[in-house]
Amino acid sequence: MIHLEFPDGAVRPYEPNTTPLAIAEGISKSLAKKVVAAKVDGQWWDLSRPLDHGGKFELVTRDSADGLEVLRHDTAHILAQAVQELFPGTQVTIGPTVEDGFYYDFYREEKFSTDDFEAIEKRMREIVDADLPIVREEMDRDAAIAHFNAIGETFKANIIDDIIPQGEVITVYRQGESWKDLCRGPHLPSTGRLGKAFKLMKLAGAYWRGDPKNPQLQRIYGTAWADDKQLADHLMRLEEAEKRDHRKIGKALDLFHFQEEAQGSVFWHPKGYMIWRTLEAFIRRQLDADGYVEVKTPQLLASKFWEQSGHWEKFRENMFVVPDEAPSVEDGAPIFSGEADLLALKPMNCPAHIQIFKSDQRSYRDLPIRMAEFGCCHRNEANGALHGLMRVRQMTQDDAHIFCREDQIGEETKRFLNLFNRAYTACGLTNIHYRLATRPEKRAGTDETWDKAEKALADALTSVGVDFVIAEGDGAFYGPKLEFHLTDAIGRTWQCGTFQLDYVLPERLDAVYTGEDGLKHRPVMLHRAVFGTFERFIGIMIENYSGALPTWLAPVQAVVATITSEADDYGHEVAARFKRAGIRVETDLRNEKINYKVREHSLAKVPVMAVVGRREAEEGKVALRRFGSQAQEIMTLDEAIAILTAECLPPDLKEAVA
Repeated sequence: MIHLEFPDGAVRPYEPNTTPLAIAEGISKSLAKKVVAAKVDGQWWDLSRPLDHGGKFELVTRDSADGLEVLRHDTAHILAQAVQELFPGTQVTIGPTVEDGFYYDFYREEKFSTDDFEAIEKRMREIVDADLPIVREEMDRDAAIAHFNAIGETFKANIIDDIIPQGEVITVYRQGESWKDLCRGPHLPSTGRLGKAFKLMKLAGAYWRGDPKNPQLQRIYGTAWADDKQLADHLMRLEEAEKRDHRKIGKALDLFHFQEEAQGSVFWHPKGYMIWRTLEAFIRRQLDADGYVEVKTPQLLASKFWEQSGHWEKFRENMFVVPDEAPSVEDGAPIFSGEADLLALKPMNCPAHIQIFKSDQRSYRDLPIRMAEFGCCHRNEANGALHGLMRVRQMTQDDAHIFCREDQIGEETKRFLNLFNRAYTACGLTNIHYRLATRPEKRAGTDETWDKAEKALADALTSVGVDFVIAEGDGAFYGPKLEFHLTDAIGRTWQCGTFQLDYVLPERLDAVYTGEDGLKHRPVMLHRAVFGTFERFIGIMIENYSGALPTWLAPVQAVVATITSEADDYGHEVAARFKRAGIRVETDLRNEKINYKVREHSLAKVPVMAVVGRREAEEGKVALRRFGSQAQEIMTLDEAIAILTAECLPPDLKEAVA
């Protein structure tokens, strides 16, 4: 007998060669319909593959995260089979799963078109209806190479030849009588168990192995879900996300633009930069109140700092590097004396902040030192990875580093969590999930140090009443970290702020303070950011609010619009009073009908319109119309100013006034 330990701790005996599917059927028929694969001691196992040993056993259902991975993997194989049957001579290369779906790269002389998707999807549904058996087969490495070469699948043969060592057994999966694909699995027992909750989404170009020198491939992306409802919900989210795309809204509201001559860098227009300035002023007030000192450090630092910090080894290819003096020239080619002659635009602020810490003698009495910088950083992201404000090459972080003693870690963590919660609540972002990422397998520091650090972070989370999950092994090599996952208005998840505990960088860059015992000690370094980068955070805010930002953040908070030219002078007076009260205001005195003006400023997402005509001018009143409402409130100018002044204040200043 073999013994299987289930997730609930129960251990049950089974006959050798029992399949996971048979085990599921023995538990319940409904479970057997939902399972897609199994895991034995953490290793994937096909439902139809006989078990030859016991261990920790888990059945994976189609509605779980792991289950979706299996479904998407199967859908990729069915896509590949459908394409090869419809377009003979097409070679398949690789077809992994990705977030919310999958893709497959194909090599074909003729170009695919999205017009082909209908026929491909129809053939995929036919393959599902045929309920073809999916069979795992093992092949000798050289025999597998010969097989794929013989059927014209040279890319598959190349994968085996280049990646898989001599003597290793190759696994392939056969669908139906003859279609095969190189794969580790797992896969469903048959195509009919997949269902039809899939859709092909888009075409893209790719290169074999990601190298432009290699053959160009065609990539077909698709999405697949556990059932039709999940698919419909996903497509609805995509449709809503398309409407909320910050790039489109940014252009429509005249906030910013991008252009080819500065790829990955943002041209902020006055209205967009007003959002930035308002956020920056808000978070600066929080930092001032929380005991931070603000610094400014150089954009260019010598390569030796990045070598000492470890960034040179890990991030060199993503850094913008320049020589620190004109090179000598021989035969028209520049000659540098070595890496020491190089400068790099900083990709992060950490090493520079340590230089400020080291610029003076520090005592244990000085700690903690909370050092903040709105630091402009540069990272050489690939062109294909750039995505509006969400992924740029030039970014500004609301960055800070806290230098503290070990006994101060818990208190500093609590302080940051309170700061983080205040900031996100003020921005209307309250659906936050917290993760404590613990020690990875490869790490610096002793287990004793890691024990203390992880406990300090966990205790701090508990003390402020935050529910969190443990992300085993996901910490940085130098220390554990807290991850903050924000869910936006349409259910998408973003990771923005960060809090990381670091024992390594102070050691590498020789940061010390004098302890109470008179000896030199290393400070603990806490890396932290609230918004992350202003670019990405503003992009998220734009999409979360679909451009209709909270009044305190709106670049234009009110527009004074006249009904008739007879009210122009009064309109100027109203706007001047609004401006003196601190309200960001514009006037619209054009010779247009008021309904036209209302519609236009509604499209511009202006929170409030103050409409004035001859009667309002005579009586010293205004008619307030709010974004998204047809109603209007008639009130005196003084009343309107009192109400709007309160509404336009940032939340922290509003609390201070209250």
